[in-house]
Amino acid sequence: MAAKKQEVENTKKRKRIAGSNTTDSAPNESHSKKPFKSAKKPFDSVKKPFNSDKKPFKSDKKPFKSDKPVAAGKDNRTIAPASGRERRVHAKELADARKMKRKRHFTLEQDLARLWEKMRCREISKEDRTKLVTEALQKMKGKIHEIAGSHISSRVLQTCVKHCSQSERDAVFEELRPHFLALAYNAYAVHLVKKMLDSASKKQLAGFISALHGHIAPLLRHMVGSVVVEHAYELASAAQKQGLLLELYSTEFKLFKDLVTLKESRLLDVMSKLSLQKGSVLRHMASVIQPILEKGIVDHSIIHRVLLEYFSIADQSSVTDIIQQLSSPLLVRMIGTKDGAKIGILCVKYGNAKERKKIIKGLKGHIDKTAYHQYGSMVLVCILSVVDDTKLITKAIIRELQPSLKELVFDKNGRRLFLQLLHPNCSRHFSPEDLASLNSSIPSFSLKDQSEASAQTVTSEVSIGDKESKDDIEVAVDDVNKDKTSVDDPDLAESGKKDPYVRRQELLIKSGLAENLLDICIENVGELIQSNFGKDVLYEVATGGSGGILHPTLDEKINSLHEAIASLAAESKSDDSQEEHVFENFHSSRTIRKLILDCPNFASTLWEKALKGKSELWAHGHSGKVISAFLESPDSKVQKLAKNELQPLVDSGILKNLKPKELATE
Repeated sequence: MAAKKQEVENTKKRKRIAGSNTTDSAPNESHSKKPFKSAKKPFDSVKKPFNSDKKPFKSDKKPFKSDKPVAAGKDNRTIAPASGRERRVHAKELADARKMKRKRHFTLEQDLARLWEKMRCREISKEDRTKLVTEALQKMKGKIHEIAGSHISSRVLQTCVKHCSQSERDAVFEELRPHFLALAYNAYAVHLVKKMLDSASKKQLAGFISALHGHIAPLLRHMVGSVVVEHAYELASAAQKQGLLLELYSTEFKLFKDLVTLKESRLLDVMSKLSLQKGSVLRHMASVIQPILEKGIVDHSIIHRVLLEYFSIADQSSVTDIIQQLSSPLLVRMIGTKDGAKIGILCVKYGNAKERKKIIKGLKGHIDKTAYHQYGSMVLVCILSVVDDTKLITKAIIRELQPSLKELVFDKNGRRLFLQLLHPNCSRHFSPEDLASLNSSIPSFSLKDQSEASAQTVTSEVSIGDKESKDDIEVAVDDVNKDKTSVDDPDLAESGKKDPYVRRQELLIKSGLAENLLDICIENVGELIQSNFGKDVLYEVATGGSGGILHPTLDEKINSLHEAIASLAAESKSDDSQEEHVFENFHSSRTIRKLILDCPNFASTLWEKALKGKSELWAHGHSGKVISAFLESPDSKVQKLAKNELQPLVDSGILKNLKPKELATE
C-alpha cells in the first residue's frame, strides 16, 4: 500500500511539472502575438551602435533614477530628488517655505497697515507722522519693489513718499530704479510711479525717461503703461519730449539715441536731415498707431502729437482710414488737449457727411461740458462753421445748450459758439492761435494750399499751422497728384456746399437761438455790459451781427435791447452808490462807445434818452470817451445830433485829443 501511494504521488508530481511547463509556455506564445511587446527585432537596429563590432555599453543603473539627490546646478536651481519619498519631502519643504514667506509678508502688511492708520490721521502732529513714516520705510527696506505692486501695501508706500523727507524719498527712488519698467505695467504701482516722478529732480526724471528708451511703443499699447508714459511726457522738457516722440517715428531712433537736436522738432525736418525714406517712416508709424487706436487708448497728448505728425506726411488713403476710425465717441476723449482738438477739427473738416454725423452723435451728452472747455469748444465752433446739416446741429447741439445759455454767454470759452455765428472768424473774439487751428489743413488734401506755398519762402504757413520746406511741399503735391483725388470732391471738401450766410441764418434764426440770446441780453443787460466776456456777445447782438444777419427778423427785440441799455445809462450818477455807473465802468464804457460808433440807431436812442442836456456831467474820465464817440462817429446824422451841445465842451478844452476830421460836418 505504501508503495502504491508513493507511486501515485510521483505520477502527480510528474503531471504537475509537465503542466507547469505548458502553462509557462502559453503566456509566452500569447505574448509573442502582441506586435509592440513581443519581438525586439524591429528596434534592434536602432539601439545598436554605429560600430557593429563593438558591443553596446550597458549600465547597471537605471537611466532616469539616481541613488543620491542631485545638488544645485550652475544656475543655482535645485533639481528635484529622484525617489518618490524624497520628492514628497522636497515638495513639503518648498510648501513650508512659501507658507512662512506668506506669513512674514502678512505680518509685514499688518504692521504697515497699523502704521498707516496712524500716519494718515489729520489730527496727528508733523513730528509724530515723520517718526511713523521713518519706521514704516525701515520695515519696507529691501522689499519696496515688491510692496509697490501690492494692492494693499502700495497705498502705505504712497503715503510714506508723500510725507517723508527728501533724502528718504531719494532712497526709495534709488531702490525702485531697476524695477521702474516692470512697475509701469502694474495697475497698483502706477500711482506710486507717478508720485515719484512728481517729486523727482531733473536728474532723476532724465534717468527715468532714459530707462523707458526702446519701450515707448509697447507701453503706449498698454492701458496702464500708457499712463506712465503720458505723465513723464507732461513733466519732460522740450528735448526730452522730442526724445520720447522720435522713437515712435522710425526704428532708427529706437536703436540709437541723440540722432537729432532740438532744432529738428518737426517730423518733416527730421526726415530731411537724416534722409529717411518716407515709406519706411509711414509703415513704422502705422504699426505703432494702429494697435493703439484698436485698443481705444486715445486720451494722451503724446498720441495726439504723433497723429498730427502722421497727418503731415501721410497720403489721402491713410489719413482717411484714421479719420474713419476716429469718427466715433473716441474723438470726445481726444479733444481735451491742444493737439487733440486740432485732430478733431481736421476730422470734421475732411470727413465726409457720414463721418461728420457720427462725430456729432458721439458728442451727444457731452456738448455742455465740451462747450466750456478751452480746446473742446473750438471743435464745436468748427462744426457750426462747416457742417451743412443744420437740422442735425440744431437737434444735437443747440438744443442741448439751451438750458445753460446764460452761463455760456458769461463764460470765456462758452461764448465762442455764439460769437462764431454772429461774427465768424473775428480776430477781436478769437486769438491768432484759435484762428490758426480753425484754418489748419492736411497737406495731402490741400493741393491748392501746397501749390501756393511752394512758390513762397520756407516761412510760409502750411500744414496744421506749422512751416514746411519747399522740397517737402513738392513731395506732398506729388503724392496728391498720384492719388488723383479731386479737392472738389464733396465728401472731401473742407466746408459744405451750403452758403455760409444761409447756414448761419438757419442756425441763428430758424433754430430760435438768436431770439433766446436777445431775451437773455435784455434781462441781464446790467451784468453783461460790465462783464469782461459777456459784453462781446451783447455788442454783437445789439449791432445785429456781421452782415446784419439778425435784421429785419429781430429788429423789434434789438430796439428793445437798445432801450434797455439807454435806460441803464440814464440812471443818475450817485456818489453813495457802491456800484459803478455804466459810463464809468471800464468794460461797459468801452462797449457803449463801440456801439455808438458802429450802430447809429443805438447812438440816437442813447442820446435822446440818457445824454441830451447832460453831456457836461459825463465829460470826464471813462465817460468822456463815451461822449466823444458821438463826434467821432462815421455817421453824419449822429455827429449833427450832438454837435451843438458838444462843441462848447471842445472849445473849452473839456473834451480833448479830438482830430479835426472828427469835428467836421457836412
